[in-house]
Amino acid sequence: MHEHPVDQSHSHPKGGGHGFDLAEAALTELHEAGFRPEFGPDVEEQLAEIQSEQGKAPLPKGFDDLRALGWSSVDNDTSRDLDQIEVAERVPGGIHIRVAIGDVAALVGRDSPIDKHAAAQTQTLYTAVRNFPMLPLELSAGLTSLNENADRLAVVMSFTVAQNGELQDEAVTRALVRNRAQLAYSRVGPWLDEASTGKASGDTAELRSDSAHADSPAGIKATPSLGSDWLASQLKLQDEATQALHAARIAAGALEFQRSEAQPMLADGQVKDIHEVSQNRAMHLIEDLMIAANGVMARTLRKAGRSGLQRVVRVPQRWDRIVALAAQHGGDLPANPDSVALNNFLTEQRRIDPDHYADLAVGVIKLMGAGEYMLMRPDDDPTGHFGLAARDYTHSTAPNRRFPDLVTQRILHAMLDDAPAPYSDQELAATATHCNEADKQLRKIERAMEKRVAAVALAHRIGEVFRGVVTGASDKGVYVRVIQPPFEGRVVQNADGLDVGDRVQVQLLHTDPVRAFIDLARV
Repeated sequence: MHEHPVDQSHSHPKGGGHGFDLAEAALTELHEAGFRPEFGPDVEEQLAEIQSEQGKAPLPKGFDDLRALGWSSVDNDTSRDLDQIEVAERVPGGIHIRVAIGDVAALVGRDSPIDKHAAAQTQTLYTAVRNFPMLPLELSAGLTSLNENADRLAVVMSFTVAQNGELQDEAVTRALVRNRAQLAYSRVGPWLDEASTGKASGDTAELRSDSAHADSPAGIKATPSLGSDWLASQLKLQDEATQALHAARIAAGALEFQRSEAQPMLADGQVKDIHEVSQNRAMHLIEDLMIAANGVMARTLRKAGRSGLQRVVRVPQRWDRIVALAAQHGGDLPANPDSVALNNFLTEQRRIDPDHYADLAVGVIKLMGAGEYMLMRPDDDPTGHFGLAARDYTHSTAPNRRFPDLVTQRILHAMLDDAPAPYSDQELAATATHCNEADKQLRKIERAMEKRVAAVALAHRIGEVFRGVVTGASDKGVYVRVIQPPFEGRVVQNADGLDVGDRVQVQLLHTDPVRAFIDLARV
């Protein structure tokens, strides 16, 4: 459900036990699945051509110059592929938001070598120990990344957030932009929490990530044209808008999960442990703006009569199991899928039983099922995104790392230029099918690599007992997600009778990073 920005650090740890090379294992997994993440010489040739043309051409026709605005980005401490920046302004009808996305389509032509590579891989793959970018880093972390103090072409989704969270005055345009401040979730989240209680000072000079800006020039406050406190005002205004957006989404039935992710802890290139990183207020801010922007893009294309790709999460097929799981916790859900009722139940459970909420959330997320891409014709009744309670929804905010977003940009360019559609409906349907199939394979590889990392990190904890929740139960086996530390393993002893969502105690029996095995026993 969540399109989270991910670190693009490129360290390649080689193990942490057993002399096992995790980075090489990731590459082998990709090759065995039919992916070829290495860039060929034709890609290098095209990249050289793109680089040689930079700075020679004037601002393209149809692009507004919005560099003077107070744009900023918020991402992980080590992120290098910055797809999104934002700026807010208070207007009579509410708060006007602009979300700018790096215009990859302006530099990468359809069916060019770089585009063919991106179409084949479909997305950047993050394997915990090594990342495989969809685009060459000279683009995704350079010319198409909205880096601080760099002029970039962008697609801009704009809308006004009314006091009740409704979106008005939706539009999509193209512009030249300049990121004034590259910020970090780890700093902005706590600052926003303090700001919401009136405890935060106006000093925002420390909101950057030290690791990302160790050699940064003048502080972010030194922007005379914007005023000395421009960034503090911007962040507070964006937070105000997204609080209204979020409340409106929840009222409409969007599901609100308090999620966390596992990250390896490294020392001298070795995996020593894994720990949990939870979402904070800054992550929710960017997520809400991203969701709003994707909705604006989908509706804009639909109103213009343009086909595209919709991102859907269907009504859960195992709703009956979700109902049964809720009943175990004292909840009473209706027989027919109802996202409002489900979210009310989850919210109440988080309030009354926070210690076990994570277990419940993991089970429900698994029962929800994965998202997928589908052809979106303008006259179709949208399948919709059950988890987001969204009728029109597409992926458009991460073209540096997702191929469907690049496809969406090309469709938008054609619409704005009043040009013929760059893709036929048949081509869009084929792209959706290919991306869905690749996504399933890449998720398997990501899970296998997560298990390998955990197998290395947990090798010294054999025999320990952990609390977990069942995330898979089929003829292929029963799988349990341990909450702390975060890892997943297969129950090889005493698995009878378990189903998705059941809470269990499991003992760690064995780890094997070579085969990506973590064996558990129910106790």
